[in-house]
Amino acid sequence: MNPPARFTVRVRFSKTGKIRFISHRDMARIVERSIRKLRLPVSYSEGFSPRPRISFGLALTVAYESEAEYLDIDFVTPVDLEELPTRLTEALPDGLSVEAAAHLEPGTASLQESISCCRWIIEVLGDSADVTAAVSDTLNAPELPLERERKGKTTTVDVRPAILEIEIAGPTDNGVQLVALLSTDALTIRPSEFIRVLSPEFGEGRIRRTHQFIQQDNGNRSEPIEAPDSPAAPHTLLTRSIAPSEASAMSDERCAS
Repeated sequence: MNPPARFTVRVRFSKTGKIRFISHRDMARIVERSIRKLRLPVSYSEGFSPRPRISFGLALTVAYESEAEYLDIDFVTPVDLEELPTRLTEALPDGLSVEAAAHLEPGTASLQESISCCRWIIEVLGDSADVTAAVSDTLNAPELPLERERKGKTTTVDVRPAILEIEIAGPTDNGVQLVALLSTDALTIRPSEFIRVLSPEFGEGRIRRTHQFIQQDNGNRSEPIEAPDSPAAPHTLLTRSIAPSEASAMSDERCAS
């Protein structure tokens, strides 16, 4: 017997406000419950305890907000991609908003495999002059050793190659807002570690993920689904198919290597 057909859809959504305090696991439960509520034709796994075939992208740390979260959903029959964002948003709690959906062609790489870096807005709590100096020192540093503890063992890793960009966006009431492009590839660095590398004296304020990028063969990077309000992303992009060769590319936006 042939396996049932699957129609995979990639969804882009935002997570802001109080809902940022729920965990990644709770987020998965909320999405599953919303899909059941809408009675969408989702595909289920086989076995003793079937589960809906939903694949999330990179986990978001509790208390962090995001303008660019993604998940892939397998359906047994095609769904209306123009209506899906509105229907899902209405079924989700306040603070979760589905912005776009696109069909994935078979063979498209998973989100976990394809995301190479993320752009963050990071509030660093500390004196403005000290933060500015720390940014300059970090960009000019040939290496940045960071101690990490895993399974009871401490290792030191040079995370300088994982910091791709830093830009000072301006002051906040309690510190400085930075825009940072951080790698999620073979070498990764989390925003909390990034702040610790700047200086152990700095604190962590409000943090928001604004972009997730896929590395293209031509050296550029693009988002899995471009934001629907972007000038480069007309409404028709919400319903087009994504071929594996594009690696889900829908953006011409570039970020520095």
